[in-house]
Amino acid sequence: MSLMGDGISGCPTRHRAERSATSRVKVAAGVAVAAGALIGTAAQVAAAPLMLGAHDADETDATPMTFQGTSDLQVQDAKAVAAPVAEAAPATAVAAPIANSVATPFGIGNLPPEIAGPLAQVEQILKGAQQQMNPTAAVRPVAGEISSGFGSRWGEFHYGLDFADQIGTPIHSVSSGTVIEAGPASGFGLWVRIQQDDGTIAVYGHVNEMFVHAGQRVNVGDVIATVGNRGNSTGPHLHLEIWDQGGNKVDPMPYLASKGVPLQWGPSAH
Repeated sequence: MSLMGDGISGCPTRHRAERSATSRVKVAAGVAVAAGALIGTAAQVAAAPLMLGAHDADETDATPMTFQGTSDLQVQDAKAVAAPVAEAAPATAVAAPIANSVATPFGIGNLPPEIAGPLAQVEQILKGAQQQMNPTAAVRPVAGEISSGFGSRWGEFHYGLDFADQIGTPIHSVSSGTVIEAGPASGFGLWVRIQQDDGTIAVYGHVNEMFVHAGQRVNVGDVIATVGNRGNSTGPHLHLEIWDQGGNKVDPMPYLASKGVPLQWGPSAH
């Protein structure tokens, strides 16, 4: 009778009564607090490698991290926790693209927004922590197929790898380093040379446009130029050379393979 109202007689024969406001508030509060615990845990995992001192790895008496359950929240406390979820601020211009890219956090689709949002934040934090602990050593510069290799060619020696691709295709820095030259070069039209962190030099030849300058720091995967057809070229492609620490030109294929980027003839994702 308390569910049906004072003015209604008889017994209900169909449909269960809707959840009360109290039940709905408790569910929302549970989701919000659980998501907050996940984000807090991930943030501590991400920060841990940065906070370790030189001797912290030897410590064995650290107190394990624990979290207290929240299933017994009172209605008044649940309302206070759930309120920020119900009144979330609109996404900014920066946050919107991020939200779109993580519409399925951890590959899980069809999640309600109040769950997908916090899980997406956790995913981004974990990816950042992974990048800090195990950074990418190298990437493929372009996805175009390898059209010419390192070695003898047409009676001369070809000192790099040629990646056939369309003019204007972004060229990614294969590794992190510092730009030592970006400009005209004999035979290449335009080139970009980068002193990489391992002491080698990466040369990108026949480029169409350049987006970096001498002295600039670049990270692995950064777009530094676009594929072109300048200089002595028979078609649009990227000519990639690797010079070792002594200035000797080496085969880029085994060099990149040693960095975790195996190359093969034909197209491949970078």
